Amino acid sequence: MKTIRMEIAAVALALGACVFAAVSIAADGKPAASTSTSAASPIYGVTIPKGYREWQLIAPALESEPLNELRVVLGNKTAVDAYRKGVLPFPDGTVLTKLAWKHVQSPDFEPALVPGAATTVQVMVKDSAKYAATGGWGFGRFVDGKPVDIAQHQTCFACHAARVKDRDYVFTRLAP
Repeated sequence: MKTIRMEIAAVALALGACVFAAVSIAADGKPAASTSTSAASPIYGVTIPKGYREWQLIAPALESEPLNELRVVLGNKTAVDAYRKGVLPFPDGTVLTKLAWKHVQSPDFEPALVPGAATTVQVMVKDSAKYAATGGWGFGRFVDGKPVDIAQHQTCFACHAARVKDRDYVFTRLAP
C-alpha cells in the first residue's frame, strides 16, 4: 500500500507540469483580466489566471470516495514565497490554483492511478480589501473553463471558515 501511495504521489507531482488545456501565459503570474463577465466566477469575480500551469507545485492530493480525484495545487510566486517563509496570513497577491482529475488505473502499470477526465479548476485569490467579508479570499470554481453556478460558490468560504480558519482559510500545506 505504501508503494502505491508513493507511486500515486509521484504521478500527482508530475501533474503539476502536465498541460491538459491551452492557456496563455503571463510573466507576472497574476490573475487574468476577464474578457467577458461569463468567464468570472459569480459572487467573487475571480477568473482563471493566465499562465497558472507554469506555477510551482504546492502539493498533490488523492481524494477518495465520493470524489475519487487526483488533485494538485499550484501557486504563484507570492504564494510559494509565503509558504516557504511560513507567512500567515498570506499576503495580498497570493493566488492558489487547484487542478483536479478523476483517477483511473494506469494501463501501463497496474498499481498506479493516473489522471482520467478533468473535473475542475479551482482558484483562490488573496485581496484583503476586495474580499474582506470572506477572510480576504476570493474564490472561483470552473468546469471546462466556465464558472460553476452561484450556489456552488456560496459554499466556498463557509467550508474554508469551518475547517481551516486558523491557517488563513487555506487547506493545502506545502508538500515536504
